[in-house]
Amino acid sequence: MERGSEGPFKRLAREVAKFGAVGVVGTVVNFAVSNLLWHLTSLQAVRANVIATIVAIGCNYIGFRYFTYRDRDKSARTKELTLFLAFSLVGLVIENGVLFAAIYGFGWDSSLQRNVFKVLGIGIATLFRFWSYRSWVFKALPAEEAVVETDAFPKPSQPLPRPKQHVS
Repeated sequence: MERGSEGPFKRLAREVAKFGAVGVVGTVVNFAVSNLLWHLTSLQAVRANVIATIVAIGCNYIGFRYFTYRDRDKSARTKELTLFLAFSLVGLVIENGVLFAAIYGFGWDSSLQRNVFKVLGIGIATLFRFWSYRSWVFKALPAEEAVVETDAFPKPSQPLPRPKQHVS
């Protein structure tokens, strides 16, 4: 089955799966860097987590551009990268805001508690990132948006009707 012949739900499911695959890699990077910084340095927890989030954002951009959204418009890379970084910054604030509230608002600062609230923050930020990246950053090409699937179009196996010729 060709890519253009699948329904919108299958396309969305494929996009979500690819977004999730890149997200899993970014999350592993994020957790690895933050936990290394938490245990091997004297950086404050939220500062270390901000660094980890920035490293993960870099990994994620590469994955989104060259895997998840490789078929999307590439004509304005500077604008794309600027929007990606702006929306990623909002996601960074969401993720680290949850961690900040847990540590400094409630005093939940054990290694386990940090990681639990990191998961919560990443989850909320991921919902925002998915919506913003697909809506504003990695836009579909105009031809892809304009294609409407319908049964009104003849199938490739059906011959096209020939117009009647009038001889004068």
